[in-house]
Amino acid sequence: MQYVDSWRAVAAATGAADRGAAEYGVRLAYRSAGLAEPAEFVWAESPRAAVEAVEKLTDAGRSVRDEVRTRPWAEERRRMYDELGPGGWSALWSATGAQLWESTSALADRIRAGVVADLAVKPEDESGVRLVLLDAVLGQHDAAWLAAFDGRGDRLAGLSAVARNAGWWWPYERTVVMSERPDALHRDEAGRLDSGDGPALAYRDGFALYAWRGMPVPAAFLTGLGTLTPERIRAEENAELRRVMLEFYGYDRYLTESGAEPVHRDETGVLWRIPLEGDEDVAMVEVVNSTPEPDGTHRTYWLRVPPRTRTAREGVAWTFGLQGESYAPLRQT
Repeated sequence: MQYVDSWRAVAAATGAADRGAAEYGVRLAYRSAGLAEPAEFVWAESPRAAVEAVEKLTDAGRSVRDEVRTRPWAEERRRMYDELGPGGWSALWSATGAQLWESTSALADRIRAGVVADLAVKPEDESGVRLVLLDAVLGQHDAAWLAAFDGRGDRLAGLSAVARNAGWWWPYERTVVMSERPDALHRDEAGRLDSGDGPALAYRDGFALYAWRGMPVPAAFLTGLGTLTPERIRAEENAELRRVMLEFYGYDRYLTESGAEPVHRDETGVLWRIPLEGDEDVAMVEVVNSTPEPDGTHRTYWLRVPPRTRTAREGVAWTFGLQGESYAPLRQT
């Protein structure tokens, strides 16, 4: 669908919001919902700062999120469902919103978790922060479902205008709190937050999320990745962080420098195992490409296989979805 790429860009947009265009979109969304336009806009540098701003409001009125976001979305979905039928609606969603849903919803969940972690100083504070987050409209991170309705009417034009020009926002009767977009966003090829040398997501007020291939990590953790040693990796008590260290360091390098011994060797390759205290073993099969490179050398590959793998053949077969005894290639490539 022609709209998917443009909405993918919206979801990943960084840099300063177009405040005028975003506020116009809010006013349009209020009018479309039959509400009076808000009297006041309060801008914040990040979702975290926006939650703090909401908590300080004294005369904003009740939340109108249901009127400006939830109800219009539900009504448009029903209209499209009735117009296209179950199969047509499913096909439309598969071609549009479903393409963006996983990455945008995961990012929104991570932002919520980061805001709660930063603002809930005591456990009893957590519920209050979460309640404020429930009032948020996700702006650019509503891109998945907005993509499904693009070009099919103007009922959601106001919401779309805000999403294209700003981050999260909180609609109340008289006041709207609006968040800037992030300054930086780094993701891997799977769309997961990922950065080995700084924040994977950062707002200009300092609110940031750190992650390696989707897994949250402490900010200080990244600074030590460049000086890793096998001894440091083995000494890490947190199994998840140790797994990140191994991925960053490289399983093959770790095996070489830690003096590991092969577990099994046959014509398909060499099986190696890394015992990890408090975690499952890491099993790798070292295989050599039988097809030479342009310079005549043969490239070595490392295949991650299940921890209980007993032979190199069994490991290689597993990567093809086969049992060990079923794997008998006529020619390896």
